[in-house]
Amino acid sequence: MNLYLFLLLACCAAAAFAVLKRRIDHLDRDLQAMELRLSRLQPLEEAPAPPHRTPTAIRVAAETRAPSQTETTEAALPTPAEGPRPRFELPRLSFETLVGGRLPIWIGGVALVLAGFFLVRYSIEQGLLGPAARTGIAALFGLALIATSEGVRRLPATRDDARLGQALAGAGIASLYGTLYMAAALYHLIAPLPAFAAVVLVTLGALGLSLRHGPPTAIMALLGGFLAPLVAGFSAAGIGPLLVYLGLFVAALFGLAVHRRWGWLAFAASFAGLAWAQFLIAVTDGQGNLASVGGFTMLLAGGASALLPAAGIRNRWLRLLPLLTGMLQLVVIAPGLDFGPLAWSFYLVLAAAALMLAWRDPIYLPGALASAALLLALEALALASAHPGATPVAAIAATLLFAGTGHALWSRGRGWVTLALIGASGPVLVAHGLAADLLPSAIWGVLEALAATACARLAWLLRSEADDPALTAATLAAGLLATVALAQAVPHGWLSLPLAAVLGALAVWARQVRAPNLFVLPILPLLAALVAAAPPLLALADTIGRSLFGEQLPYRHLPALADLLRGLALPIAAALAFLIDPRAFGRARHIAALLAGTGGVLLLYTLAKQPLALATPEDFRDWGFIERGLLTQVVLAAGWALLRAGRLPVAAKAFLILGFSRLLWFDLLLLNPVIVAQAAGPMLALHLMLAAFWCWTLPRLRIAAALLSIVGALAAVRWMAHGTLLTGTIGNLENGGYSAVLLVLALAWLWRGIAAGRHDLRLAGLGLLTLTTFKVFLVDAAALDGLLRILSFLGLGVALIAIGWAYSRFLARPTAAGDVPPIT
Repeated sequence: MNLYLFLLLACCAAAAFAVLKRRIDHLDRDLQAMELRLSRLQPLEEAPAPPHRTPTAIRVAAETRAPSQTETTEAALPTPAEGPRPRFELPRLSFETLVGGRLPIWIGGVALVLAGFFLVRYSIEQGLLGPAARTGIAALFGLALIATSEGVRRLPATRDDARLGQALAGAGIASLYGTLYMAAALYHLIAPLPAFAAVVLVTLGALGLSLRHGPPTAIMALLGGFLAPLVAGFSAAGIGPLLVYLGLFVAALFGLAVHRRWGWLAFAASFAGLAWAQFLIAVTDGQGNLASVGGFTMLLAGGASALLPAAGIRNRWLRLLPLLTGMLQLVVIAPGLDFGPLAWSFYLVLAAAALMLAWRDPIYLPGALASAALLLALEALALASAHPGATPVAAIAATLLFAGTGHALWSRGRGWVTLALIGASGPVLVAHGLAADLLPSAIWGVLEALAATACARLAWLLRSEADDPALTAATLAAGLLATVALAQAVPHGWLSLPLAAVLGALAVWARQVRAPNLFVLPILPLLAALVAAAPPLLALADTIGRSLFGEQLPYRHLPALADLLRGLALPIAAALAFLIDPRAFGRARHIAALLAGTGGVLLLYTLAKQPLALATPEDFRDWGFIERGLLTQVVLAAGWALLRAGRLPVAAKAFLILGFSRLLWFDLLLLNPVIVAQAAGPMLALHLMLAAFWCWTLPRLRIAAALLSIVGALAAVRWMAHGTLLTGTIGNLENGGYSAVLLVLALAWLWRGIAAGRHDLRLAGLGLLTLTTFKVFLVDAAALDGLLRILSFLGLGVALIAIGWAYSRFLARPTAAGDVPPIT
């Protein structure tokens, strides 16, 4: 019943306020007209003033009858003229004028208000007076202050200082507010209807006095009205009457602020009202009280932000601050209301108000975006709790509210597009991520497909070749939602399938639209696929690490091939296929190529380890080198073919570096068949000679080719000396064979250099010949004995003489292009 009475009284108060405002506006227009007339008459005042006439003479002149002789004589007699009274004005602001002349009056006004309240409290504590007498004394005290304010405006000694009347009037208004609160809420001396009428009368009186005395009186009324419940005890009558009182008081202050264009008063009133709401949230309990505070917050936040421009506030953030503060307070209230329909209704109504304000004025658009972001936070908070309440239904309503409004107004700018994307994608993704058991997977897929369609529609409407962040965001949102929707339709563990499909769709969309930023987006599904396949990739990285440090059986540590293929094969294949287009992946092309290429190599490495499946030491001894050599040669051949064809030079160089690094680290250093027992046989020599061939056919690799040729020739001698297993000591015959094969290789290089005019080959042959000579004299002479020593020196001597004779005749020929001039 009380609720209906309060609503009826509120309607009556609104009507009375409208009538009063119309009368005040009329008076304001009349006052402005009078000021205009006075300004026009001011030049006449500057003319020489006529002789001063007494009031008697003025009255006589106004009469229509002819004046008598006596009256004429009396009117003509001049009287001493009173000079204009000097206007009261304080000196320039300083410490002395501030502390001595300005602050004491205002502090005194506050002290008078507190004196009245403490007088009543003292009477209560001492038991001197009854409730009615206490309230009457407080009321008389407030009225006396107001009457005194009017008196000081007329006294000759005080009428020139307007601050005295302002302070006393403000103190009186504040006292009356406190008195009414005590009478109605504490002592129940007044029924709700008379109490409400009295509050309306005091509010109207405060408005009138503020119009009469100016801003200082309004400030005193503001402070007194908001502090009165604290002094009297805010919890005595309950939260409902207190909120009604605060609402009426804030409405009165806003009416005055709008009429006088006092933006500071409107902002202060909204700030104080929201501060009271936050205080009540902190100290009250029970859903009924919180619901009342929530409704008050919703109405105050929305109304304040809407009315601040009418009061003269132009700053964007000051206009948005009440709205944002109210939303945060409603988020705080929601858990206390168990995230029920009432909590969500408060928030969604305020969010709808923010959207309406943004529709009318773009300044409020950040507030609408903030409401969407806070909605997602509130939804996540609710779904993460044990009792989500009405959150699922609220998520649907929020999606329709934000997505529908954003799609309807997308053409107004990027802000509305962002709002549409948040509304379409945010609620469903948050709900699916935190409460997947609410719906079957198929239903989630359908909802996310619908949301993806809405975002794709925006992307289609925004398509252009320019780099538009809104287009990029819409495309990204559509891709994300499509990935999640498709993931509901594939078996567990097959996330790579929707990722590959979305990667291809994004690449095709980028080709069609040709916006540079869109070309970068396909790298995101590739990264997502790598992250999703992190467990097998980490296991594979561990296997490679073990292999680099000498593990002979890395196959035993490989992850399951099926997991790798299921997680990476399709996205990597799609990325490599689209890399053929030079525009693919845009600015992220090099990163995409590195990721896709590395992933492809890792997959091929895992596949190559499967046929032989070396899992025992015997397997490694029999097949370890063959497997390793084949892998190295495949990598070298791929790099050689790409480089010779002039395609993908970066990938070609990467393959060559990888192949030669494997040969150097594994075959010559870590797992050298000469040191670690492996059935290499002639395969080591063939392996090295084939690597030398790749180098001989490529520019800038001649030195590597020569070194590999030397090592390959030595490997052939080792094979002929030891057979399949190349481990063991070096014998005399083997040592002599090394010298012989080096000498033959040096002769071959010299011959080829002379025949083909290759200066580098001739120098390589001469260098190798020199090294072979040193070896024979320094190593073979000490290591060989008997017939082998004789044959070694005999062969070397004959070869050196023959080489010297032949090379001298070559140098003595006429100089040709590219040849060295003859020695004289």
